[in-house]
Amino acid sequence: MHSAENESEKNDFAIRVLLVDDETGYLNVLSNRLAKRAIHAVKASSGTEAIQILRKNDFDVVVLDLKMEDMDGIEVLKVIKRMVPELPVIILTGHGSQTAAKEGVEFGAFDYLSKPCELQELLDKIHEASQSLNNAGDDNGRDDSSRETPA
Repeated sequence: MHSAENESEKNDFAIRVLLVDDETGYLNVLSNRLAKRAIHAVKASSGTEAIQILRKNDFDVVVLDLKMEDMDGIEVLKVIKRMVPELPVIILTGHGSQTAAKEGVEFGAFDYLSKPCELQELLDKIHEASQSLNNAGDDNGRDDSSRETPA
């Protein structure tokens, strides 16, 4: 089932997402569900693995679990933001972790969602974050408006 909206958004097929979560079952299910919606997801089951993958690959969005065994999600976020400052990061947080998620936004996360979240809600947020990255790139090349001022 393709809607006209999806047909017009060909760039949906180019979204590359790094999924970071130490719950491998959740990671696998989420990755498969995103793949069925034309999103290329690369899985990392720890913060350390995510950082290693990020060193060798480019992504449009990172979906990062806040609570992990090896590294705190906020620490991973800080490293990601040092490595690729413009990369949007969506934080996933369990119930009761709203304060930590808001702290993540203060450290540069694009937004956060409570876990478990609806797939459509996550998809919308991924598209929004990817669009913000694309728009930031477009704005840099769109300085023509300043040159069009009347003489």
